[in-house]
Amino acid sequence: MIASVGGPVRVLRLDAAVVEVAGVGMLVHASPRTLAGLRVGQVAQLATTLVVREDSLTLFGFVDDDERATFETLQTVSGIGPRLALAMLAVHEPESLRRAIAADDLTALRKVPGVGLKGAQRMVLELKGKLGAPAAFPGSSATEPDDEGWRGQVRDALVGLGWAAKAADDAVEKVAPAAGEPVDVAAVLRAALQRLGRA
Repeated sequence: MIASVGGPVRVLRLDAAVVEVAGVGMLVHASPRTLAGLRVGQVAQLATTLVVREDSLTLFGFVDDDERATFETLQTVSGIGPRLALAMLAVHEPESLRRAIAADDLTALRKVPGVGLKGAQRMVLELKGKLGAPAAFPGSSATEPDDEGWRGQVRDALVGLGWAAKAADDAVEKVAPAAGEPVDVAAVLRAALQRLGRA
């Protein structure tokens, strides 16, 4: 298995990056959280897992070992393949998933496109105890960052994907949740990308 890749980022897409490793461009599929930390021309170091299928070899990259381990554990649930596992990490960071599973929070799990009630129930049943215990203080999780924190994350991700800083700031302002509402960084990033795509 390819456990990690390191090298300069040559291309950034909405769902993947090309990382040059020893002169070879490796296409690495990743979550918005991981891609937000990458910049074209800068060196990236990603934890990875290689998914082997009869007709394809697909490399998935992660910001850290925790995200990779969560991705791999999600696929132990019947009906969850690598694409759906990555979609789950686009909506929920690992700690958010741990909290949802521990609390039997089916509503949170169903926020992921493609996950219905039965799928959410199956996840709770099959993942209990497999993802580890959630942190003692849920409010401190990065899934609910302070106002400046989440704005900076989304803005940096948009700039890293090629948009001008002013356009990124404008998009963030237009899709920002109302004051006091919980912030789902991945959801805000997707909404900003949709708005920029229409601009």
